[in-house]
This record gives sequence, structure tokens and C-alpha cells, in this order.
Amino acid sequence: MHGALAAAGHTLAVAESLTAGRLSAVLADAPGASETFRGGVVAYATEVKASVLAVDERLLTAEGAVHRDVAGQMAQGVRRLMGASYGLATTGVAGPATQDGQEVGTLFVAVCGPLGDTVVGAPHTDGDRHRDAVCRAAVIAALELLRDRLRPSDRDG
Repeated sequence: MHGALAAAGHTLAVAESLTAGRLSAVLADAPGASETFRGGVVAYATEVKASVLAVDERLLTAEGAVHRDVAGQMAQGVRRLMGASYGLATTGVAGPATQDGQEVGTLFVAVCGPLGDTVVGAPHTDGDRHRDAVCRAAVIAALELLRDRLRPSDRDG
């Protein structure tokens, strides 16, 4: 992914909640990271999402931190904060208990970039509700979303 970002002259920043730095670690460990990866914010606490990433406090109060619009605003906020071409965000419930009325395994990932925003609900459906499995699923979903955004579509070529 860093190769595709670098080829287009783009950079990436991430905002993580349930993944607590796992996505940043995967991105930083990949070859080419120093050219394109600007950094990340682990906004585990709801109030940090509002104060650092500028997620709307009314949205957080009304819907909670596990919501598609929260993921989108996290991606927008980190993109702005870090001066990156793309913002990538994760939020969800890793467990062991429900959060904000959402079941363990509920995931939302978002990407914000030059071509607009995309938020995907990515339910963790393989039956393994262990925290590590849910977090791993969120990291994979976020990377896939970014990959799909960076991949030229058939209509572009």
C-alpha cells in the first residue's frame, strides 16, 4: 500500500479506537512506511475522539462511539490533524461486553481522502469473539478498505 501511496504522492494517517495501535503497527512495519505514513492517534476514550479528532460531541452523546458516522469523523479528523492525503479509522466493540448497545464484533472502518469518504460496517462474523480476533478483523477490514480506495477502478482506465 505504501508503494501505491508514494507513487501518487499521497500520505496516510490513522485514528484507532478498538484496535489500540495495531493498525498503526502493521502500517509502520511495512516497507515504504517512512515515505507515506504520517502517524496515528489512539483515541480509546470517547472524550478523546471529541477533543483530539473533532468528532461531534452531540453525535457521541446520541449514538455512542461505535457508529458509522463516528468512524467517518475520526478519519476526517486525523487526516486534518496530521496533514495527510488519507485518513483511515477504526471503531467498534472488541468485548468482552457490549458497548453503546452494540454487540461484541460490531466494527466500523472509514477512509477519507481526495475522492471523498467511505465508511463500511464490517461485522466480525467468523464466530470467534475473542478480543484479539475482533481487533485483527478490524485491522484487516481497514487495510482492505484502503487497498480498494487506492486500486484504480475499471472505469478509470
